[in-house]
Amino acid sequence: MRGPAHAKLNLALVVGPRRADGMHEVLTLLQRLDLVDEIVVEPAESTTVDGFPDDTLVRRALAVLDAPHGWRVVIDKHIPVAAGLGGGSSDAATALRLASAQLETPVDDQRLHELAASVGADVPFFLRTGPQLASGVGATLEPAVLPQGFVACLLLPDGTAKTSTRAVYEAFDARGGAEGYAARVDAFRLALAHIRVPRDLAGLPPNDLARSAHAAALLAEGAFRADVSGAGPVVYGLFEERAAAELACAALSRLGRTCVAGPAW
Repeated sequence: MRGPAHAKLNLALVVGPRRADGMHEVLTLLQRLDLVDEIVVEPAESTTVDGFPDDTLVRRALAVLDAPHGWRVVIDKHIPVAAGLGGGSSDAATALRLASAQLETPVDDQRLHELAASVGADVPFFLRTGPQLASGVGATLEPAVLPQGFVACLLLPDGTAKTSTRAVYEAFDARGGAEGYAARVDAFRLALAHIRVPRDLAGLPPNDLARSAHAAALLAEGAFRADVSGAGPVVYGLFEERAAAELACAALSRLGRTCVAGPAW
């Protein structure tokens, strides 16, 4: 069985204090993109994953499914690795969904959500359709109504590598980033309530975890919003027209790998 594993954008990310379980409270707006990995999952004697040697999440997801057999997985990778676009989590969610569908008794949606959350906080998002507002540690989801008439230019700057998520959160704590979390959540929800057209996305708060000087370059190329996705290092710029996003990506290709991606449901 074959299926697409979509990339995602964090269109906003507000981070709060560390919880008793060591995780952080977050409120983030997640949007699927039409940039995808292709995943093939088939029953097998033992579990193997081809196409992405560094995979750990797909194996973990299939292990928690506790099937009576293994799986053969092939990943055709297109989403940049460790870039803030959720490629690994999306691969895991897609593999979990495809494998469940091939069981004699497929897992129900609620249990599938629970299994996905046990693999990673952002994995459940990739089992849903449409934009979602994620809260708690990122696994509590509620549908969000967003205009879909925008296109993103994605920039993965040369010479950058994603710092470990743990290190990013430790740096956030060290600078006292959680201060004023409640007020920032209120401002986020207020901005979200006033989004009617794509340009209204510019009113969302900036990413609490990561910033990039390259956002200014995207704005200079005409983006109406530019920010880092997740813990980075990918920087995105939003445009109303694909042609404008393509021109921006071409102009900024001197800075790193670029691509154009639209919203996906």
